[in-house]
Amino acid sequence: MPHEPASEDIDVDFADFATAAWPRLVRTAQLLTGDFHEAEDLVQTTLAKVYGHWRRIPRDEVDLYVRRALVNNNISRLRRRRVAHLLTPLLPESARHAHAGHAETVEQRTALLQALADLTPRQRAVMVLRYWEDLHERDIAKVLDCSVGTVKTHARRGLEALRAHPAFAPHAHPHPHPDAPSGAQR
Repeated sequence: MPHEPASEDIDVDFADFATAAWPRLVRTAQLLTGDFHEAEDLVQTTLAKVYGHWRRIPRDEVDLYVRRALVNNNISRLRRRRVAHLLTPLLPESARHAHAGHAETVEQRTALLQALADLTPRQRAVMVLRYWEDLHERDIAKVLDCSVGTVKTHARRGLEALRAHPAFAPHAHPHPHPDAPSGAQR
């Protein structure tokens, strides 16, 4: 009979994983949620659920398992929020937090978060996992528990929606026409 690791060993193993993965998971969650504080809550909730299954997760599948749990918990969070929205006539506006020092970076991050927020939860998950987590389509399919074709469809539609989003439309960042008089450039 294989030796069962001691509870203390499992706790240390999980704590080591959680400590090392925290920054990456919060970054991913922030792109999924659009809000730093919600991202931290999402990661905390996800890690609490993962801890309950830690003994049964094969060590070579931990990242896949945690990413899948993070995406699924975010989708559940969005469903709960949608139900609350239907039950509450007026919800307060969500605060968007951009943590950057330069005004242009803040503007770009805000535009990106607004554009991501307008995608479906699955499209947003594919965009985040593909372009920020740098996962391959087959890995994203495993995380989302769908086919590679579905991932490609969500990626294509997500990119189309991001390109068409008003935050990235040509009029969103007006540049003076080269032939315009110099006084008209304000």
